[in-house]
Amino acid sequence: MRDGFIRVASVSPDIRVCDVDYNKESIKKAIEKEWENKSSIIVFPELCLTAYTCNDLFFQDSLISEAKKALKEIVDFTKGHKSVIFLGLPWDYKGKLYNVVAVISNGLMLGLINKINLPNYGEFYEERYFNRGFENAVWVDLFDDVIPMGSKILFECTNMPGLVLAGEICEDLWVADPPSIGHALAGANIIVNASASNDIVGKKAYRDSLISNHSKKLICGYIYANAGEGESTQDLVFGGQGIIAENGKILAESTRFKNEAVRIEIDVNRLNLERRKQTTFKIREGQDSNRKDYMVMEFEIENDELELERNFDPKPFVPDDMLKRNERCEEILTIQALGLKKRLTHIGSKNVILGISGGLDSTLALLVCAKTYDMLGLDKSGIKAVTMPGFGTTDRTYNNACELTKSFGATLEEISIVESIKRHFIDIGHDINVKDITYENAQARERTQILMDIANRDNGIVVGTGDLSELVLGWATYNGDHMSMYGVNASIPKTLVRHLVNYYADTTEDKKIANILYDILDTPVSPELLPPENGKIAQKTEDLVGPYELHDFFLYNALRFGFMPSKIYRMAKKAFKDIYDEETILKWLNVFYSRFFSQQFKRSALPDGPKVGSIAISPRGDLRMPSDASKALWIKDLENIKTDL
Repeated sequence: MRDGFIRVASVSPDIRVCDVDYNKESIKKAIEKEWENKSSIIVFPELCLTAYTCNDLFFQDSLISEAKKALKEIVDFTKGHKSVIFLGLPWDYKGKLYNVVAVISNGLMLGLINKINLPNYGEFYEERYFNRGFENAVWVDLFDDVIPMGSKILFECTNMPGLVLAGEICEDLWVADPPSIGHALAGANIIVNASASNDIVGKKAYRDSLISNHSKKLICGYIYANAGEGESTQDLVFGGQGIIAENGKILAESTRFKNEAVRIEIDVNRLNLERRKQTTFKIREGQDSNRKDYMVMEFEIENDELELERNFDPKPFVPDDMLKRNERCEEILTIQALGLKKRLTHIGSKNVILGISGGLDSTLALLVCAKTYDMLGLDKSGIKAVTMPGFGTTDRTYNNACELTKSFGATLEEISIVESIKRHFIDIGHDINVKDITYENAQARERTQILMDIANRDNGIVVGTGDLSELVLGWATYNGDHMSMYGVNASIPKTLVRHLVNYYADTTEDKKIANILYDILDTPVSPELLPPENGKIAQKTEDLVGPYELHDFFLYNALRFGFMPSKIYRMAKKAFKDIYDEETILKWLNVFYSRFFSQQFKRSALPDGPKVGSIAISPRGDLRMPSDASKALWIKDLENIKTDL
C-alpha cells in the first residue's frame, strides 16, 4: 500500500462445465494462493462458478441454486481476509436471470455488478438466458443481508485513500459507450472486467489494443480476467488470457491458452496524479455530480508492506524495442527540425550559428540544423559552426568538431577564446591561476558573446545546444550556454540525446560521419572549462553533478507525475538495483532536488524551443515554477529516508 501501490491479480481457474462443486473448490484454492502472494484485488472470469458455456442448462434451477450455495460458502471462506474478490455467476432476481459478478471481502458481500450489454449475434446468444442488467442499483436480499445489484456501484477503500473500484462484464467493454466511462468519471480508478471471450485468429492483438487504449483514455488500472480451458469446446475455444493494464501500458499478461494467474502492482497514486491534471475528471458537487445515481460501498484491504514485483524502466525516455526506438528518434529529429524551419522561415534568415564543441549536445544541434536545411532546400554552407578552443579543449573534441562540420558541408569558423579571456581576467582583476567558477563561467559567456555577434554579422540566429537534463539541474552558465535565439535541444534529456546521435550514426550512409559520431558517443561528457591532464579531459560532468541516467529517471518521475522523493527513491532502487547502491542513489537524489529548486531562475529565462515529449520546462507553459520556491518539504522527505538507512 505504501506509495500508492496495490497488488492485483487476474485468475483463470480450472473449471468444469456445470460442476459447481469442482469450480468452487478450484476458486478457493486460487484465492488462497493469491492471499499467499498478498494480492489485494482478485478477479475471476465471467460466470466461472458455473462456466460460461452452460447454454440451455442455465434454465435448470439446480444449477442456479447450487451456484448461490457455492457463493455463500466462498463468502464465508473469505472471513478474516481483507482482499476484494470479483467472481462471476448467474443470479436469479424476481424470476429473471442476470449475468453478475459478486464482490466479496472479509466474509461479506459488497454488491453484485450486473452485465449491461448482452451479445446476441454470431456464436453468442446471451439474451436467450439473461436479462439486461440494471444501471442504477436495486437492493437484493442475500444471506440475511441487503446488498446493491447494478452497474453504477463504486467500491471505495477506507484505509487506502484514493482507491476506488468499479466493474463491467465482457461485452460491456467492447461497445461504443462502455459503463466504465461513467465509472471513471465518477471516480473509479481501477476497473475490473470478468470476461468470457473466445479466441480466434487475430483476437489477442485486438483485445490487447482495446484494453491498453481504454485504460489510457480513462487514466485507470484495468484488470481483465478471461475464461479459459475447461469451458465447453463444442463450438468455441477460450484462451484464458488475463491482462493487467495501467494508463495505456500492459503491465502483466498471462500465457495464452493456459489457465493461470497473473499479478502485479498498480500505481494508484500515479493514476490519481495524472487525473489531477485533467479537467475531465473533475468531480462536481450537487445534483449534477458525476457520482449521481452511483451507490458507494466501503471496504478495507490489508495494510501490507510489499516487496514490489513490478519493474521500473531505468531509461523512461528511451524505448526498449529497437524498431520503436528508431521510429521515436526519427520523429524527434523531425519535430526539432520543423521547429527550427518555422523560425527561419518566419524571420527570413538563411543562416544559423552554433557553437560546435565535439560533445553530444552540439553534435545533435548540428544534425538538426542539417535536417532543417534539407527540408528548406538550402545550401548547408549557411550553417555556421564555430569552434572556440579554450583552456580545457582537448585534441579529440576539437578534431571531431572540425571534421564533423566539414563532412556536412557546413561552414567552419575557428575563434580561440584564450587571449580574450586572459584580457578579461586582467580587466576584472581575476587571477588566472584561480580556477574557480569565475574562471569557468567567463569562458562560457565569452563563447556566447562571440556567437551572438556572428549572428548579427551574418544576419542569422544562434541555435542553442543545451539539453533538458542540464537545464533541469541548472548545469548551464547563466547568459552563457544557457542563452540562444532558438534552443533545439531544450526538451531532449541527456539519455535521449545519446540515442538520437547513435541512431543517426547507425542509419547514415556516410561512413565518415558515422565514425566521427561513434567517437563522440565514446567521449566523456564535459564542459571542458578546466585544463586537460596529459591531453585528456580533466573535468567530467557526471563526476561533479551525478550520472545522467539517474537524473533523467529522477526528473521524469518528479516532473511527469509529481511523485514524492521517497517514492522515486524506492522506484530507483528497483530500476538500478544492479548498477548503483542505495547510498549512491540517495546522494544524487538529494543533489537533484537541491539543484532543481535553486536553479529555477535560469529556466525562467529560457529562449524558445520545440517541445518533443510529455516533459518540457518552458516557463511559458510546461513549468510555471517560482524561482524562489522552498525545497524544505522535499528535502524533509529525503531526510526521513536517510534516517531509515
